[in-house]
Amino acid sequence: MGENLNLFTSTQHVINDALGKLGYSEEVFELLKEPMRMLTVRIPVRMDDGKIKVFTGYRAQHNDAVGPTKGGVRFHPEVDEEEVKALSMWMSLKCGIVDLPYGGGKGGIICDPRTMSFTELEKLSRGYVRAISQIVGPTKDIPAPDVYTNSQIMAWMMDEYSRLRENDSPGFITGKPLVLGGSQGREKATAQGVTICIEEAAKKKGIDIKGARVVIQGFGNAGSFLAKFMHDAGAKVIAISDAHGALHDPKGLDIDYLLDRRDSFGTVTTLFENTISNKELLELDCDILVPAAISNQITEDNAQNIKASIVVEAANGPTTFEATKILSERDILLVPDVLASAGGVTVSYFEWVQNNQGYYWTEEEVNEKLHKKLVEAFNNVYDTAANRRVNMRLAAYMVGARKMAEASRFRGWV
Repeated sequence: MGENLNLFTSTQHVINDALGKLGYSEEVFELLKEPMRMLTVRIPVRMDDGKIKVFTGYRAQHNDAVGPTKGGVRFHPEVDEEEVKALSMWMSLKCGIVDLPYGGGKGGIICDPRTMSFTELEKLSRGYVRAISQIVGPTKDIPAPDVYTNSQIMAWMMDEYSRLRENDSPGFITGKPLVLGGSQGREKATAQGVTICIEEAAKKKGIDIKGARVVIQGFGNAGSFLAKFMHDAGAKVIAISDAHGALHDPKGLDIDYLLDRRDSFGTVTTLFENTISNKELLELDCDILVPAAISNQITEDNAQNIKASIVVEAANGPTTFEATKILSERDILLVPDVLASAGGVTVSYFEWVQNNQGYYWTEEEVNEKLHKKLVEAFNNVYDTAANRRVNMRLAAYMVGARKMAEASRFRGWV
């Protein structure tokens, strides 16, 4: 709980800094420091053993001045109100950074999907939609997959919403299966976005991706796709890690072999003898370091020992506030999470657009549009950082908050 409160207050601090740098008044921060709406729901589900279990769920809508709110729904035992609030604020910033017509939203249910049957998950998913149906919809708030939720759960949620509204509403939710109006390229979108940010950062630093030495912490959804993209682009992925340890080979690892061997949780290091620790992995000599696992990995304790020229955050909050300062003093280019991981929400937006117009794009078209969006966003943040003499994280928050603040001002809210 304490950690999530920290996430919430630290997000507030950075938004406050960003608004101050942009010259906005205290009232704008007052408006943006908390979600505009926070709904807590109780969802009774008849479990497979015949007993009724009541689950608690949340939906936060941070700010809808720019347009409908947008954000994932996570199923996790550790979900709590502070986390959902903080993540909805992050989503607002992400949408501002990639210039999408959305505000941020986020949802979650306190449960452990790993111990639940398919039937129980379906009942829970449908129950959640019935509970929040008043405040969501294709023009109000658009959910998406997140931690421990997937396209099947989105399909049940869409079906339930369509039954309640008595019309088919594919645009109510994104991350759906292709046959139900999902978009090409959605699965790989986050890793694709990180890859684009790596390429742009490498250009700024004059590093050639071909032959560049890349270290990736984490081998889950984002990490493994990323390793593959980097490997295919001719980079040398010299180390990867999972929860159990890390593999390192200065000559480059055989990524295809590792992808073949990993299990559904992204675990592969247990098959090898001579592993190194995650701590050692972060301090390896390399050109590009990508933390793609969990938060608070680069701290003031190890920021001095980072040997990469570029750090690209594919995880949420892997670098602490103090470490960010140290890295920028050492002239290491840090591409912050709110920018680097915005590929997912960008392709979710494309899915919603395709649902609204009833016309669907090829994977090439989706990738091309994603590339254009993220290159623009990267350059906007990079230029803001240079012009305002601030680090990339603060610059990203400035770009992200500006659109929301402007829209709120034009609406006459502040």
